[in-house]
Amino acid sequence: MSKIYVLHENMEWTEHLIKRFNDLELPYEDWLLQEGHIDLLSEPPEGIFYNRMSASSHTRGNRFAPEFTNAVLAWLEFHERKVINGSRALQLEVSKVQQYLELERFGVKTPKTAAAVGKENILKAAEQFEGKSFITKHNRAGKGLGVQLFRSTQALQSYVNSSNFEEPIDGITLLQEYIVSPESYITRCEFVDGKFVYAVKVDTSEGFELCPADACSVEDLFCPAGEEPEKPAKFQVREGFNHPIIEQYEKVLAANDIQIAGIEFIEDANGNIFTYDINTNTNYNSEAEENYGTYGMLEVAKFLERELEQLKVK
Repeated sequence: MSKIYVLHENMEWTEHLIKRFNDLELPYEDWLLQEGHIDLLSEPPEGIFYNRMSASSHTRGNRFAPEFTNAVLAWLEFHERKVINGSRALQLEVSKVQQYLELERFGVKTPKTAAAVGKENILKAAEQFEGKSFITKHNRAGKGLGVQLFRSTQALQSYVNSSNFEEPIDGITLLQEYIVSPESYITRCEFVDGKFVYAVKVDTSEGFELCPADACSVEDLFCPAGEEPEKPAKFQVREGFNHPIIEQYEKVLAANDIQIAGIEFIEDANGNIFTYDINTNTNYNSEAEENYGTYGMLEVAKFLERELEQLKVK
């Protein structure tokens, strides 16, 4: 019998989807790809394969999970299985360089960014930001990895040459212009089946780590767990959000065969939108969704159910 197969490395980020499968009585199988093996001469089972591999897997001890997932996806696609968020999605998930270039290809404005390997080259690349505030981040990131704000190249030099410097897992450090927003929030647009579902406003007043998953630890600045009741919600759905950028995002996703994603942007004081992240392993915040009445994982489960039904009638 055909099933829905979920490819991932973190059960805490997948259990909400599994619950929706159970609620809808859908056949599924959990493929935890922290490690494993495949026989390349064998044929994969029939079904729908949904890739949820995360760029931040190495922070949970799963250093080679994306590489192994890439091998599994190649095997599935060779055998023409239906893959949701396939190998191209994974390429973008683990490389912000590729994300930015793909966004720019479709006319989506991204912050000015430079990529560098090696401390000397990081400092060299920073010269183009002289006199302006800028941030560093990791090319293969997630969870706000390596994000630091600098007001001068001298401050960057002190950081790079200190024991606090965070070496990126792929060696590539990004330097990016710091977009000043009149209000301390960013917007994350959620897409399922390549179509816009809703936009969520994320408070950035305490830092850059923007993980919306309920399973995030209390040490993660932007996770909801442990928040004091009197504080405003960090995640709020922007009701009625409708902007031409949505259509551009949908074109980017369609061109890269990405069906499920969250895309983040920030607005400057003049209302200009700068897009800086495509997250193909998207998570959702239950409090924001409860207040809004739309549930991302339910929409994902229903989409996968439709895909499974289409497979059955072929």
